[in-house]
Amino acid sequence: MNRFTLDEFNFNLPADRIAQEPVRPRDSARLLEIGQTLNDCVIRDLPELLTPGDLIIINDTKVIPARLHGKRGDVNIEATLHRHVEKNMWRAFARPGRRLRLNDLIVFGEDLSASVAKKLDDGEIILNFITNDLKMSLLKNGEMPLPPYINRLPKSQEDDYGDYQTIYAKKPGAVAAPTAGLHFTQQLFDKLAYKGIRFAKVTLHVGPGTFLPVRNERPEEHTMHAEVGRITSKTANLINDTRSLGKQIVAVGTTSLRLIESAASENGEVSEFDGETDLFILPGYKFKAVDMLITNFHLPKSTLFMLVSAFSGLERIRNAYQHAIKDHYRFYSYGDACLLHRG
Repeated sequence: MNRFTLDEFNFNLPADRIAQEPVRPRDSARLLEIGQTLNDCVIRDLPELLTPGDLIIINDTKVIPARLHGKRGDVNIEATLHRHVEKNMWRAFARPGRRLRLNDLIVFGEDLSASVAKKLDDGEIILNFITNDLKMSLLKNGEMPLPPYINRLPKSQEDDYGDYQTIYAKKPGAVAAPTAGLHFTQQLFDKLAYKGIRFAKVTLHVGPGTFLPVRNERPEEHTMHAEVGRITSKTANLINDTRSLGKQIVAVGTTSLRLIESAASENGEVSEFDGETDLFILPGYKFKAVDMLITNFHLPKSTLFMLVSAFSGLERIRNAYQHAIKDHYRFYSYGDACLLHRG
């Protein structure tokens, strides 16, 4: 694998390019097709950019209201849940985590409190919740875990509970949205189906690693947080049948792509998958099963920017991002999208 420095994945982004709200309707967002040339489109053009028989893979994870504000005595505590352990126990990032002690009780609401069951590194803890119905208590007391570049002070807005969720979200467990999927509407699905383009679902519960910066000067030394995912045998067979017919596998989001690639053999055959993946994709990675990728515009020096650089080529992505910045595309979670061809 090629050795890169972190600065090779850096670029300057004006703050006003960071989208603070989504566009409405969802499929009116802009779409930059990135292939041999650049093509300025909108999301609803997607049926014309794909061919009958292509298979679109979507991630049906559902974002939970994972950000909690509470008190340990007089001390304010913010906890962001990021991984279910068992029963009412969750791993969480706490602020200020270092001031918490084992067995401390944190009160998040009248019907929701938790004890610190274990202290881990870097402000991470395991919380054991005391509640009769954790799901309902989170809905009542939790906030949507919006990324830090979306300014919502003091807390997320009511609209974010719908906006930061795909229309096909089904399986609760994510602490960040698979944002490429936010652009899809039922009308767009209908138009794609009418053209003979098929769909299949996978599940990858997006963790906080999507926002964690890469600090290593040599990116290959970065450690990815593991995320839990599942591909059913039905979806695996659909992917393999599509590839055998010479049609394209189109991943909606880097989460779908990473999960498919984690389940693929060297010859591209995808198997049923139920477990964890910590796949970190850098330029030099040989893609096995995914032909096209729909994804939003990503942060500089992020693992996601490295992934798209691996998929389409670093120089091509650099040029595309400069075009997008110059042409006032909207960046990040609530922003516009790209349709990437494999380089």
